[in-house]
Amino acid sequence: MRLVFAGTPEFAVPALRAAAQYNEVVAVYTQPDRPAGRGREVALSPVKREALLRGIPVLQPENFKQKVSREALRALQPDLMIVVAYGLILPQSVLDIPVYGCWNLHASLLPRWRGAAPIQRAIEAGDDETGVCLMRMEKGLDTGPVLLANDTEIGANETGGQLHDRLADIGAQVLRDALGLLRVGLTLPPHPQSEQGVTYAHKLDKAEARLDWSQPATALANKVRAFNPWPMADALLAGERVRVHGAVALPLEHRAEPGTVLLAGRDGIDVACGEGALRIRVLQREGGKAITAADYLNGRRDLAMVR
Repeated sequence: MRLVFAGTPEFAVPALRAAAQYNEVVAVYTQPDRPAGRGREVALSPVKREALLRGIPVLQPENFKQKVSREALRALQPDLMIVVAYGLILPQSVLDIPVYGCWNLHASLLPRWRGAAPIQRAIEAGDDETGVCLMRMEKGLDTGPVLLANDTEIGANETGGQLHDRLADIGAQVLRDALGLLRVGLTLPPHPQSEQGVTYAHKLDKAEARLDWSQPATALANKVRAFNPWPMADALLAGERVRVHGAVALPLEHRAEPGTVLLAGRDGIDVACGEGALRIRVLQREGGKAITAADYLNGRRDLAMVR
């Protein structure tokens, strides 16, 4: 088969490797190179780096509005286009080009968590499970029929970064299985998505990362996990702004004002919430590195006295 792969971030790299297993990928599409990091140097996307290592031609159109971009894809004579976190909306004129259409690998159990940040939103919402769906793309946002799926439980302490890596590998296996069936001439039956239970995973925003102590501790603990490693939760802790890398919710009854430090020790720093308390275990001071609560207390003698 002649496969075209479209993807941009690290999440898509395992899927590209799976697609390229039999040297069938004739081209890779990825977002244009853009400045990144503190130095604002132009950076290659993870997918582009992987494609170049494999000697696969790379195309980086700004979009497919121009006829020349669509004709370049048509000239590749693709049997199938595989899309994984590409970052561009594909018009119907593009979806119609490949013989078998376009497949999209999405990190949720559709129709739950359509949209940009399904991994983090699932953790933030306290979901017990998630998964990866391979769908046949339609014009709508993640609305296409599901061809193949694999579910997995979300670990009680699993962070957004950890779940991201697991789902990337699961997604690669789902794609590998689907391509194997297609190669031997088996048709994957499309299963239309239910109209019930549709939710949208809106793009992450740094402004969301600030912890509001008036919220329940369980909600804050989920946010800490979901936003690790980006944008990373931050909070005002006894007058100091810190980033919270690791925390757990405690079903603790109290009458303290939200944000009050209830207890501070080697096991963590317990902060009063609207319901329960949040035990901060790993945190980061401005300009510093992530440290345990016990190490943090070495520099906060005022908190170390709270018992």
